[in-house]
Amino acid sequence: MENEIVDVLIIGAGPSGAVAAGYLQQHGVNIKVVEKQKFPRVVVGESLIPRVMDHFEEAGLLEALNSYGFEKKPGARFIRGEEHCVFDFSDKFGEGWDWTWQIPRADFDKAMTDELQRKGVDIAFETEVLDVSFDGTDSLTTVRDKAGKLSTISAKFVIDCSGYGRVLPRLLKLEMPSKLDYHSAIFTHIDDVRRPDGVEGTQISFDIIETEVWLWVIPFSNGKTSVGIVAPTEYINKLSASMDNHEAIQEAIKLSDYYVARFSGLPYEFDPIRLTNYSVAVSQFHGAGYALTGNSTEFLDPVFSSGVCFATESGILAAKLAKRQLEGEVIDWDQEYSAYMKFGIDVFTTYVKEWYTGNLQELFYHRPENPDVKQKICAVLAGYVWNKENPFVAKHRNIVKNMAYLIKQ
Repeated sequence: MENEIVDVLIIGAGPSGAVAAGYLQQHGVNIKVVEKQKFPRVVVGESLIPRVMDHFEEAGLLEALNSYGFEKKPGARFIRGEEHCVFDFSDKFGEGWDWTWQIPRADFDKAMTDELQRKGVDIAFETEVLDVSFDGTDSLTTVRDKAGKLSTISAKFVIDCSGYGRVLPRLLKLEMPSKLDYHSAIFTHIDDVRRPDGVEGTQISFDIIETEVWLWVIPFSNGKTSVGIVAPTEYINKLSASMDNHEAIQEAIKLSDYYVARFSGLPYEFDPIRLTNYSVAVSQFHGAGYALTGNSTEFLDPVFSSGVCFATESGILAAKLAKRQLEGEVIDWDQEYSAYMKFGIDVFTTYVKEWYTGNLQELFYHRPENPDVKQKICAVLAGYVWNKENPFVAKHRNIVKNMAYLIKQ
């Protein structure tokens, strides 16, 4: 059986794998990327947050991505009946990017891999990982290509960026239940022929139907808009038990007073996709010879668009640490990787939980607005969840709950 030898094997060519590959390729590391699917392919995660721009820049992808004309996202709007709360990323606590993109992931991921291949990165699409073994220093990965041919790849380090494929968590039995309650989603892309002109037509919005039920609306620069409903799994099960996914999306749109006139009855670009109990977790983030990134570790919830941010944050950090380890440095993966990533995940987990309790919504819609509080929450929503100078990061476990309590009093 043919065996290829590389320094780093990257499993998965989505955002996490792309930034890891881009960073390592720029630094002369011998890498190979294997991706089970053929690009382009439809996947969730179409709303980015500003922190990801730092990662695309470090990976050498920003200039190429900027040339595609993806819809710019300067902030986000949260709607609850007649109440609106708009966050402007340029008006936040601390430093950081003040815009990002709203993107059809099929186009966006293909744009990244096209640029990587143009730069000489070896990406094997339609190649599935069947088995991985580690001997403490090196690994041997067995793969099968689209023609059914088996081969092996020897690597000094493996970065698992396989997302929901969760290759190493499955093979190494690292999967764990999420700490979050079960939620599910149904989404599709709609031909947005009634799109209003100006900001109203392009603004990303989250329309709250009930405290735990909401609609996402993500307009793209190609004239399509992603529309999805998110709710507790039991709610989605009841909704889809009496109707198919097409009808479920239409029913969700009818529940939105704000968007029913814009989207009702319009054609879908593809059959609506259902994501069931999407929150996931793992027992460990790394081991001897490997690191897990992105959805291979944890996925929280789409309400604050944190998924791609954690993917790229972990992808580029794993790449940096792997490079240093290959150069002979002893890396404390527990502290420099696991503890670091878990802190950011814990911050966002708090915000997701407090969103669904309704406490965070109390802060969003309290009037008059407190500009200082809003700026600090905005920094969290922009992805700067490692900046402990922000009290809404450092004291995340109690600050939202306590402020909501005071407001209710």
